[in-house]
Amino acid sequence: MRNSRPNYLAGFGSVVWLLVVGLPLYVMLIATFQSRPDYAANGPLAPPEHFTLDNYVKDLNSGFAQYFLNTVVVTVCVVGIVLLLVPPLAYTIVRSRGRAATRVFRLFLLGLAIPSQAVIVPMFFLISEAGLYDHLIGVILPTAAFAMPVCALILTGVMRDITPDLYEAMTMDGASTRRIFFRLVLPLSRSGLATIIVFSALQAWNGFLFPLVLTQSAETKVITLGLYEFQTEHGVDTPGLLAAVVLSMLPILIVYLFARRALVEGLMGVGGK
Repeated sequence: MRNSRPNYLAGFGSVVWLLVVGLPLYVMLIATFQSRPDYAANGPLAPPEHFTLDNYVKDLNSGFAQYFLNTVVVTVCVVGIVLLLVPPLAYTIVRSRGRAATRVFRLFLLGLAIPSQAVIVPMFFLISEAGLYDHLIGVILPTAAFAMPVCALILTGVMRDITPDLYEAMTMDGASTRRIFFRLVLPLSRSGLATIIVFSALQAWNGFLFPLVLTQSAETKVITLGLYEFQTEHGVDTPGLLAAVVLSMLPILIVYLFARRALVEGLMGVGGK
């Protein structure tokens, strides 16, 4: 066996890429443990002279906890709506041979081409007329609606990978459509379900346009709007802002760590195999 030689070029590229990715994270985390005067005096790359958690405490005591809770409510509700509506819809599209299911699927595909910015004005009038303005439900419904087309496309592709022989075997055993859906389709679509959970959660957690236009009071603010509280006419509280960013990214990071493998498989369209 010939000796394998080390690939110095690949190693150098890996180190460069590590610096590109790691340096911003280092700057963000280090700043959260410094006071505002120390950060201004020492710069973003210097380690903290006096380690402190005051930025996190100040964020939680200044209303950020309410913004965090509102974001959690919006995210959980959006994910719940998507999980309630998309799997039966995708199953119907895959198993149905009628034209109605095909037209519904094409309608969802059309939704992929419509950006939320294009309909924000009629959406504002619709939410206002329905009496949902400045309520979290007024943010939840349009966010879920715009997440559903992509989720339906992903889950439909995953369910198409389930072989027809499995459907036929359960049908011959006398299984009903409901039993097939819960005992066969959903277990074999776990990667697709994880994918749409992470995708819809990201859409809701990072949503900015709908909360900006459809809410007004401090009681209905979400994290993306709450970050503006750290900008005043006298400047920006950078350590406090970055501490809020760290707090806001932790839940999504945890969800991604547990669902990353299923997320990749679902996006590749091989979840049913």
